[in-house]
This record gives sequence, structure tokens and C-alpha cells, in this order.
Amino acid sequence: MDTEAESVERAAVGRSPGLFVRKLFAPGFGAADRLLPRWIFLRALGFIYFSAFYSLVVQIRGLIGPHGVLPATRYLQLIASVYPGALRFWYAPSLVWISSSSPMLLALCWAGMIASMLLVLNAWPRLMLAVAFVCFLSFVAAASGFADFQSDGMLLEAGLISMFLAPAGLWPGLGRASPPARFSLFLLQWEWFRIYFQSGLVKLLSGDAQWRNFTAMDEYYQNCPLPTWVGWYVQQLPHWFHAATVAATLFMELVLVWMILLPRRSRTVLFFLVTGWQAGVILTANYAFLNYLVLALGILVVDDRFVLRTIPRRWRSVLEAGTSAPPRSDPSAGEPPEAQTPSLSPRAGPQPGPARAGGLLEFRHSSKLALSAAILCWLFYATSARLVMLIGPLFPLPRTPVAALEPFRVADQYGLFAVMTRGLYQIEFQGSEDGTTWVAYPFRNKPQAVDQAPRIYAPYQPRFDWDLWFASLATWSSSPIVVNTEAGLLRNERDILELFAGNPFHRSAPRQVRAVLWQYWFTSMSERRSSGHWWRRKYLGLYAPVLQLQPDGSPSVVEAPKDDPKREEGGPRE
Repeated sequence: MDTEAESVERAAVGRSPGLFVRKLFAPGFGAADRLLPRWIFLRALGFIYFSAFYSLVVQIRGLIGPHGVLPATRYLQLIASVYPGALRFWYAPSLVWISSSSPMLLALCWAGMIASMLLVLNAWPRLMLAVAFVCFLSFVAAASGFADFQSDGMLLEAGLISMFLAPAGLWPGLGRASPPARFSLFLLQWEWFRIYFQSGLVKLLSGDAQWRNFTAMDEYYQNCPLPTWVGWYVQQLPHWFHAATVAATLFMELVLVWMILLPRRSRTVLFFLVTGWQAGVILTANYAFLNYLVLALGILVVDDRFVLRTIPRRWRSVLEAGTSAPPRSDPSAGEPPEAQTPSLSPRAGPQPGPARAGGLLEFRHSSKLALSAAILCWLFYATSARLVMLIGPLFPLPRTPVAALEPFRVADQYGLFAVMTRGLYQIEFQGSEDGTTWVAYPFRNKPQAVDQAPRIYAPYQPRFDWDLWFASLATWSSSPIVVNTEAGLLRNERDILELFAGNPFHRSAPRQVRAVLWQYWFTSMSERRSSGHWWRRKYLGLYAPVLQLQPDGSPSVVEAPKDDPKREEGGPRE
């Protein structure tokens, strides 16, 4: 439990000029009234980490494996060519440098899943957080375009700070002997606040007219990357409801979150409001683990008294005993009474050995405390500077400390839904044996068949499906994943085919592959009753070049798209 170390920290406070630093960063002087929220948050973080690694196990080979869409080997070679020598490890901090083979990638996922579940079980939480963080960072740093989501940065930031928040020891229980260090607790609340507040700021700063005229939510539920069936029903509500949702969103993100600075009763009200809001978002759209992480961070707004009132009475007495604050020495009184007690050793004379050992122990923990303070202060500066830069981009702040942390994704600038998409476009891959009859590859999660209900599967994250949604908003030339996928399907690459729900050409690879674009809309209530369909869709045309393999095995272009299909009229709706 590292109780001896924290006793040394408390004993040294009276002699140390760094009393203020110790109160902020030393667990021995942590927030003793946040043991239960910390316990709940760390269990939730373990589940979130597990969901992230679990979703990667079935995808990582097809995403960045040697025969995947964007092989990690090529990306790391590019990094090495730009940053030679040891500098490459800073700009791509990943264990994939050791090997980018499929077994290595799967080992990272399994190690991350095991560490996540041990974190849920509260086994050696600091070590498990470190393992999960390193494994997830290794994927993000080597994943190129498949890890550009804000949720990845949110998880890495929360995971890093939680290493300083978690209690010490192999089986720490509630961690009564090492309560949450105050500055690490503050930084997690700061991350929670920034996610909301920066999201509100970008909506105003973007100039998107949909937020200004209160129409941003009118078609949001169908135009988000991966809609849900609950979102279909909410989409049917009248405009006044969607306009009210816009007003509530802006009010919550720009005004309501400041209640975190108010007394505990106001913070309790804030907790209920944002928890209900996040539950609504989770039901109406699939944003992987993003909303679950924001939901988990919200528990740190409340304290032990609140949690104790919400649990069954038969557990309350046990937890109340576990959350009772341990006795502390008075920092202003010099050494604690234990240090002033005469030695009971039968040996006469001075005892230099124990004194020297105590001095070394104190030095070791003072050095560890200084390192923790330096890391967390650096993180606080970088995240604060990004918030200032969002408001005033030309504000003269030192930017080197901010840029140095960028490869680690622990100090990102968040801002959700700055500009609302005006349509749901879906890229569909099709194969053909004769160039005339085309058969579609079925997706696992994306909208495709018009009679298929959209599902709820978050926190699972289908990164391939997500990236195709972003690709559909741009041109094929700016989205290499599309043509790379086409080339892989021409060869019946097993790892890439695992990203789809099935292979219509399992006997032999197709002669040609193409990517076409559709636009989707939710059906109305009357359309759903008459046809049973959840979707209407319209064919917009060819999105990317039609490819076929040459005799030497390299892909060649059979037909190129004429223009951006979204600007064309397209064919009939189905």
C-alpha cells in the first residue's frame, strides 16, 4: 500500500519548504472525500479501455497490419525518414517500432485487454493503467489516419492523469491510505470541463449558420456517422423540439458547466443534468467510447457523501468505515509524534543506519513527487494554452511545450460538432466478375440495406466504418483508405475482408472493384408503416476509380469518377 512512503511524505512536510507542492501533488495530502468517486471512475475507465482494445482485436490487422489498409510499417518508415535517429521514437511513441507484424499488433490488444480487466478488478491499478496507456498509445501513434478521432486523445489524457490519481498498492481497495492527489483530480475535472466548454466555443467560432439559426439538430440524428434506431424516432419530432435542443446544448456547454466551481449542492445538480444529457446522446448516436468517458469523468464532480446516499443501506456502513479519513500529523508541528518516540532497540548508542535509510527514502519520494509535479504542470500548461489559442490564436504564448506533447495526444484541443454535416453519404464497395453486374460488400455497422434498422453498439468502435464516413465528406484523392481497400479486395486480402460482414467473392477474387456513393435519409413515420424501411437512399455515382489487377499484380484504373458525386443529380431513390 506504500503507507510507509506516504508517512515519510507527511513527516517531511514540516521540514520542507515545498508544503504547497506536497499538498497539491502528494497522495498523503489528497482529497480524502473523493475515495468512492475515484473508485467508480477507475472501474469505468477500465471498462472503457477494454472496449477500445476489444474493438481493435478484430480490426487491427485489417487497419494497420502488414496486409491492411494503411500498414503501420509504411507509416513508421515515413516517420523515420523525416525524423532520423532517436527522435523518431518521440514523434511516434509506439512499441510497434519493435515489430509491426500481426502477432505483435494482436499482442498489444490482448495485453491492453488484460490490463483493463485487472484495472476493473482493482488489481495494482497504477501498473495496469500504465500498461493500458502504453498499449493504446502504441496503436494511436502507429495508426496514421485510423486514430485521428478526438476520443482517442480524450482517453489518452484521462489515462495518463489517472496514473497519478490511482491508489498505490497491489490490492488497494478504496485507497484510504493514499487518497486522490488534488492536482490530478483537478486535471481530470479540467479535462471534463474543456470537452464541454471548447465544444461550445467552436460552435460559435466556426460561424456555422445552423447553430445560429437553431437548425443544427433538425437532421443531426440521421447525418451523424453511425445513427441508432432511437435517433430515428427522435428525428421525427417537430422543429421546435430540435431548436430547443440547440439552445440547451449551447447553454450547457457555455454556461452550465461553470457550476463545477460552485458549492457541492450545485455540483450535484450539475452531475444529474450532464449525466442525463450524455445518456441521451449515447442512445441517439454511436460515438464509440467518447460519451462513456465523458460520463465517467462526470462522477468526479461529486464526493463520497453523495455516493453514500445513492447506494443500498446495507453497504453504507461498510463503505463509511472505508472512507473515514486516516489520522494525519499536523504539518506545522514539525515531525509527527512517531518520529519523536525514543528507540526501543536494545542496542545502545546512535542508530545511523535507520536515519540514513529514512533520508534516502525521503529523497526518493521527494524526487518522485517533483517528477509528478513537473509532468502534471506541463500537461496543465499545454491544455490551458490550447484553450487560449482557440479563443485568441495570435496570443503570444510559448508554443514549444505544447508542440512537444502533440505526438502523445495527451493535451489535445477538443471541440465537437463545430460544423454540422448537411447530409449522410455512404461509400459502398462493389465487386464484379464481368464489369457489368456489381455485387456490394456488406458492412458490419454502416447503414446499407434500407430495411435494416440502425443499431446501438457503442462503446464498440468500428474505426474503418467511421473513417469511411469522413472520407465520404471529401474526395477520394484525399482519402487513401478507399483506393487501398479496393486494391485489397481485388486480391481477396483476408485481413481487409475481416472489416466487412461477409465476402460475396469467397471462391475467387473479383475482376474489378469500385467504390460508389449513396446519400441516405431516415424514412418518415408513414413511409416506415407502409414499406417497413428505415431508410431512403439515392445513388450519386462513382466515388473512386474502378480498379482491376494487371498481369504483374498491380492495380490499374479502368474508369475514373468525373466529378464530386455529391454535386451530381444521381439516380432514382430506392
